[in-house]
Amino acid sequence: MVSKITSEIKVSVTAVYDHFNSYPSENRYVFKYHIEIQNLGSKTVKLLSRRWMIYDLGFGFTEVEGAGVIGLTPTLESGESFSYFSNVILKSGVGNMEGSYLFESFGKPDLCVEIPKFNLVSEVLSN
Repeated sequence: MVSKITSEIKVSVTAVYDHFNSYPSENRYVFKYHIEIQNLGSKTVKLLSRRWMIYDLGFGFTEVEGAGVIGLTPTLESGESFSYFSNVILKSGVGNMEGSYLFESFGKPDLCVEIPKFNLVSEVLSN
């Protein structure tokens, strides 16, 4: 697990290789990741959007942007947390991801919160 705190918002990420849904012979390596977002501050915040930079070894970078996460734009009161699961597919089986969330902070300017970089290495290639 990796974690990072930006502007009193803590983002923690755990990633695992999904061997059941991966097909290395077809250059399809699936990784599941779990994100937990915690509001450590005293102000209510609302997640508006996300931006990911996905690196796939030998295939370069892909940028993904969009509203909310998994179709939601959660509001977090002070002390609350929100978690979700998602996945990413790599062609090489080795890479990493990092990014940011944009939050509306009631009573403050919008906050750009960093998602810490995490590595993606398939079990097939790590043996």
